[in-house]
Amino acid sequence: MKRSRSTAAARAAGSAMLWVLAVIGLVSGALWVGNAAGLVQPLIVVSGSMAPEIDTGDLLVATPTPARDLRVGDVASLPNEGGVFVTHRIVELERSRDTVTLRLQGDANAHPDAQQHLLGADDPVWTPVLTIPGAGYVAETLMRPEVGVPLLAGLLALAALAMIPSRRQGREDEARPEEIAPEPDKEKELVSA
Repeated sequence: MKRSRSTAAARAAGSAMLWVLAVIGLVSGALWVGNAAGLVQPLIVVSGSMAPEIDTGDLLVATPTPARDLRVGDVASLPNEGGVFVTHRIVELERSRDTVTLRLQGDANAHPDAQQHLLGADDPVWTPVLTIPGAGYVAETLMRPEVGVPLLAGLLALAALAMIPSRRQGREDEARPEEIAPEPDKEKELVSA
């Protein structure tokens, strides 16, 4: 009796964990597809230059906005000279016929960034639409092979465990007598008697 309760508890915990991991997998897959299609860009914040609004370790989900639609005060994510995305606030913006020139500054920084960004008016600029506090640390950890590979193995093991019928279910199936149709001749005898 004790064994079946602990097995049932383990099965319930495994099932709950499987659902949690399935939801995380679906969200991750949706972000991956959205990123591949150019619809979203997940960004992990690696410095405190935008604190306190955006902190180190936060996960940003950014969508593309045409450069012509940007305004002073908007937060934008643009690549620096090294190609790494920097997320800062627009503090200067100049428009000409076909171009937009931006200067950015982190909220926690005393001075604007040295680099100006010259963009075409229709060029997409990543603008954060969602900040998930601390989720960048989680995403960064999950992307490491020494974490991701065992996690995937555990997920597959949980999926396999969820597919195995419980002993109790097997016993209930054995305990139910199968209905046997009477033979036609015997049925006639019973009716005539």
